[in-house]
Amino acid sequence: MNDLPICVTCGVQYAEARDDCPICEDERQYVGWEGQRWTSLNELRESGHRAHLAEEGSGVVGIGTDPATAIGQRALLVRTPAGNVLWDMVTHLDDELIRQVGELGGIDAIAISHPHFYGSMVEWAHAFDAPIHIHAADRDWVARPDESVLFWEGDTHEILEGVTLVNAGVHFDGGQVMHWRDAEDGRGSLFSGDILQVVQDRRWVSFMYSYPNLIPERPATVRRALSLLEPYAFDRVYGGWWKRIVRADGAEAVRRSAERYLSFALDDSPWSPAPP
Repeated sequence: MNDLPICVTCGVQYAEARDDCPICEDERQYVGWEGQRWTSLNELRESGHRAHLAEEGSGVVGIGTDPATAIGQRALLVRTPAGNVLWDMVTHLDDELIRQVGELGGIDAIAISHPHFYGSMVEWAHAFDAPIHIHAADRDWVARPDESVLFWEGDTHEILEGVTLVNAGVHFDGGQVMHWRDAEDGRGSLFSGDILQVVQDRRWVSFMYSYPNLIPERPATVRRALSLLEPYAFDRVYGGWWKRIVRADGAEAVRRSAERYLSFALDDSPWSPAPP
C-alpha cells in the first residue's frame, strides 16, 4: 500500500487517511513545528530517499535511510544461526532494499522496541513474510492493524532460539528490548532501541518517559527493568541510532547507569511551592 499516509514527524504508517497522528500528540512525542504533515512510501521514493546499509557489529547490519526520515533511527538486521531478526524499523522500503536484505538472508522475524519506531512495519512484514512481535501492552498504538502483528504477554518471550524479548516497560508500558544470547562469541548482546537509551558518552545508558520532552521515567519502572535484565549476560548494548553502541561490559554499564539515574531521581525531600 504505497500511498497509505505516513506521519512525517514519527514516520509511522497509518491504515487510512486521518487528520491527526495520535503517536505524535501523546506527551512522549510532539507534533512537528510546522503542524501535522503527511507523506507516503511513493512520495519518499520519488523525493530521492534511499536505503543505507552498513555493518554495526558482528552479525549485525544497520539499515538506515539517506536522507534520514522521522527521528533518524536505524534498524538492525540481526543475523543469528536460528534465523534473521529485523530489530526496530525504518519507514523507507523499496525494491532495491528488499533485494539487498534478501541477499543477506531475508527476515524470519521482526521485533520493534516501541511505537515511535513502528514505521512501515506491515509493509516489511508482507515483503518478507515475517511476523511482527509486539508486546500486548502496546496493542492500542498499532496504527495499521494486520494479521502479521503478533502480540505477546508477560515478561519475556523467545522468538528464535537464543533470541528473547524482554518487556522492560521503560518509555512505554510495552517497551521491549531484545537479548541475543550467542552474540559476541557467547558473551551476548542487548538491543535496546531507546527503551534504554545509549547516550553520547557511550559507556552509559539512560531511562526516560519522554526523550524529546525530557520527562524522566518512574524509578519503580527503572528498577523493574533492571530486575528483569539481571539474568541476562551481554557485552554490547545496541541503541537506536548509528554507532550508539556500548561496546564492552554492557550489563555492568546498564547497572551503573541505573544506579546513577536513581541517585539523581530519588529525593526524600518533597517539593512544595515557595510561600508568597
